[in-house]
Amino acid sequence: MGLSGRKWRPSYGVSEYMQQQRYRIIPVNPNETEVLGEKAYARLEEVPEPVDIVSIFRRPEFVPPIVDAAIRIGAKAVWMQEGVVHEKAAQKARQAGLAVIMDRCILKEHRRMIWG
Repeated sequence: MGLSGRKWRPSYGVSEYMQQQRYRIIPVNPNETEVLGEKAYARLEEVPEPVDIVSIFRRPEFVPPIVDAAIRIGAKAVWMQEGVVHEKAAQKARQAGLAVIMDRCILKEHRRMIWG
């Protein structure tokens, strides 16, 4: 959530890296129509296929409705990027059976796993 088409934004760089690692990135941002060659959706509920991880690039105050949407669509996990922490939303996601990662960069974690 929050993937921007602006190349200087962290969401763009992280998502571009993950796409280069052969992960499918589906942009969700009501202000975009396409990012990284993929059609963008205004809301998670509009994504027409299963979603494994909802990667959140939004300020903490915007996290609860995103977690609610992730639960509704049956996502397997929510990943709150560096600086994004919302304990109450995380607990709600866990109670619904989702894996939760907070305050971590998915790009850095991927590199750490690959390169040790």
